[in-house]
Amino acid sequence: MPCTDTFTATAPTLPTRLGARLGRAFTKLLEWQERAEQRGHLAGMDERMRKDIGISHADALRESDKPFWRP
Repeated sequence: MPCTDTFTATAPTLPTRLGARLGRAFTKLLEWQERAEQRGHLAGMDERMRKDIGISHADALRESDKPFWRP
């Protein structure tokens, strides 16, 4: 009779946990970069462009003044 282990799931190894954390950190950095770029574009829009997307000048200023880490 072959030896079978009833508990086959093991705790993640250190490299697996580290890789997962690095992956999440990289994803967060990409999110922050995208947000900073979008806010920069928003700040550079003229009145016609803001009107096309339905954002007032005050709303654009408020959003573009936020730091990149704040949603």
